[in-house]
Amino acid sequence: MKNSARRSLQAVLGLKEGEGILIVTDRASARVGWAFELAAQELKAVPTVYSLPDVGRPLASVPPELEALFAKASVVVTAFTATAEETPFRIELLQKATAGNRRVGHAPGITEDMMIFGPMDVDFRELQRRANRFLASLRNASYLRITAPGGTDLTLYIEGRSFVTDVYVQPGTYGNLPCGEVWCAPIESLGEGTLVCDGAVGDMGSPPSPITLRIEHGRIVDSQCADSDYLEQIRKLLATDADASILGEFGIGINPTARITDNMLEAEKAFRTSHVAFGNNEDLPGGHNRSRTNREFLFRDPTIRVFYTDGTAALVVEDGLIGV
Repeated sequence: MKNSARRSLQAVLGLKEGEGILIVTDRASARVGWAFELAAQELKAVPTVYSLPDVGRPLASVPPELEALFAKASVVVTAFTATAEETPFRIELLQKATAGNRRVGHAPGITEDMMIFGPMDVDFRELQRRANRFLASLRNASYLRITAPGGTDLTLYIEGRSFVTDVYVQPGTYGNLPCGEVWCAPIESLGEGTLVCDGAVGDMGSPPSPITLRIEHGRIVDSQCADSDYLEQIRKLLATDADASILGEFGIGINPTARITDNMLEAEKAFRTSHVAFGNNEDLPGGHNRSRTNREFLFRDPTIRVFYTDGTAALVVEDGLIGV
């Protein structure tokens, strides 16, 4: 685990000798947190470890004693367990952690298996080269037509909304660990079509049956699933607040060692997948959705056509395979 942690700290977060790094963990993820601590020490950085308390979880906000530790850190890694109920806490944590030009590796739900056998066991430099090539094919896009074998047929408008990636983290921003995604904030009020989630749902794992979401003017207007109990949970999460059912993000997985599992932190990075999230996107270029939550819906083997601002078009992903 330590080797994966060290390589990600170097390549993704650019941790330097003498820099302060804050590692936020909890009892269940303590071994992962320890791996990042040992890796930081090997890189001659200055680690501080904060363990989230067992009592009082799920947390609704950032504990004051944790917030006080941000001032000493240039880099923050958040390696703790994740639940749907703590989404508002995680959003606030990211907002506070990225302030002051800190570089944040956000890893809620990261596991030892991911560190040793899965998406953290990757050539980060090659992943960065792949991301750069893909980002180049998405520049100056006006809108996207996204289809998939499961039934997804969705048009998203993105003119003026830049794509970003998590494979390298700039000051004042965050990326996930494990990384391996390219994403943007679509124009919130313009998306149209049908999204069929046949992969995974953020914080809820693989659905018992595909979830069909009908989207008009960027908002979910209808949701269906053969499992009525599961559908009720989905509808409750999408009604957290007025903006929870409005477009927030569109992402494409590019990590070849990531797997489609019940853990969205890994699943959304998996090669040959895409996902659409509804809810907060304030941290993305141009994002205006201020919801207190964010929920991803993943689907398999997307085909993505890009229509550019100059009137041209290109097929950049076909049946999940990136063509660059």
